[in-house]
Amino acid sequence: MAPPGSRLAFLTRFQSTDASHRVTTLELLFDLVFVFAFTQVTQLMADDPTVVGVTRGLVLLALLWWAWSSYAWLGNQAHAEEGIVRLTVLVAMTAMFVVALAIPEAFDDREGGLFAPVVLAVCYALVRMAHLGCYLIAAGDDAGLRRQLYVTAIPVSSAGVLLVVGGILGPPYQTGFWALALLVDYAGIYLAGTSGWRLNSPRHFAERYGLILIVAIGESLVALGVGVADEALTVAVLVGAVLGVMVSAALWWLYFDVVAHVAEGVLGSTEGQERSRLARDSYTYLHFPLVASVIFIALGLKKTLEYVADTDDHALSDPLTGVPAVSLYAGVAVYLLAHVAFRWRNIHTWNPHRTITAALLLLMMPVAWQLPALASLGVVAGTLALLVVYEVLRFSAARDAVRHQHGV
Repeated sequence: MAPPGSRLAFLTRFQSTDASHRVTTLELLFDLVFVFAFTQVTQLMADDPTVVGVTRGLVLLALLWWAWSSYAWLGNQAHAEEGIVRLTVLVAMTAMFVVALAIPEAFDDREGGLFAPVVLAVCYALVRMAHLGCYLIAAGDDAGLRRQLYVTAIPVSSAGVLLVVGGILGPPYQTGFWALALLVDYAGIYLAGTSGWRLNSPRHFAERYGLILIVAIGESLVALGVGVADEALTVAVLVGAVLGVMVSAALWWLYFDVVAHVAEGVLGSTEGQERSRLARDSYTYLHFPLVASVIFIALGLKKTLEYVADTDDHALSDPLTGVPAVSLYAGVAVYLLAHVAFRWRNIHTWNPHRTITAALLLLMMPVAWQLPALASLGVVAGTLALLVVYEVLRFSAARDAVRHQHGV
């Protein structure tokens, strides 16, 4: 470690966090890069609304998610705006922006520029390795945490190699190599256990994951606007926009009205390895289907508004079918089922009404394919609105108690 007064002291200085730590403005700036990245993935899938296109989008979302989650853990260990952590976050933010820029060419490189798949893979690997290096410094004298990071480096570095090799090989092998990289990374870190991880501030951690969900929901609103940005503002477009905002608002309500507060309280009531394990399961793993489903819902909303607005190619009576329809209906269903899993992991109780609503949406999909796109969107918005109203009325006393307990 550099002497305190030397010019290199910044490279080894960090400020440990405690239970009172909150989200920093630098972390919020970091999240804004992911707004752009999520928008890029949505557009990639919108340009290729096929099973192959959706699979590629899901792989990219999983890569983005794992990079973001790793820095959420780092920011809980050491203050993101101090010393080496600040520098690392800024470097990672820059590299992730390059990753986002490369997303449109991630599987289909355009002539006349850098080879985008390799650029994406190398920059992504840089983000992950910078995270590990900074975490080792921030671990200080914590031998358990340092040991955990050394073990974690095995799947992280292996995944990075697979990403670069896949990028070099290109299609048709690229998707398989990148999916394998994800499997190695996700499974390897899970199998490495949680004995060495530390979670100093449950409140900070819950806030971070709530904010990235807000980012995803915000991207769904952006997708709505982008879908009709160049079209005339007709009554049909206006109705579709209102219904789309209703869907996004319901997604927000279902998580932030009560669920987020309960989950934060449960996380705060645990200690040590139990807390780390709960944070890993409930947030790092189970929040991925929450966020990913919102991105797929955004795809469905975007394509619906395009159908409604572009009357030259689609009549108002045309149904929304194929991948866009599945993204909308199955996306909402997965979002609700992820809530069910999240609740089960936190308080070990089942949420029957959200499970039933998810099942109904899946069962209604064949019928929705026969409805006009605007009506199909109306069914989704109406179903979510009814679910919100039911929960508010059915659990009003419990809801008020939870919100009062958390000072809302």
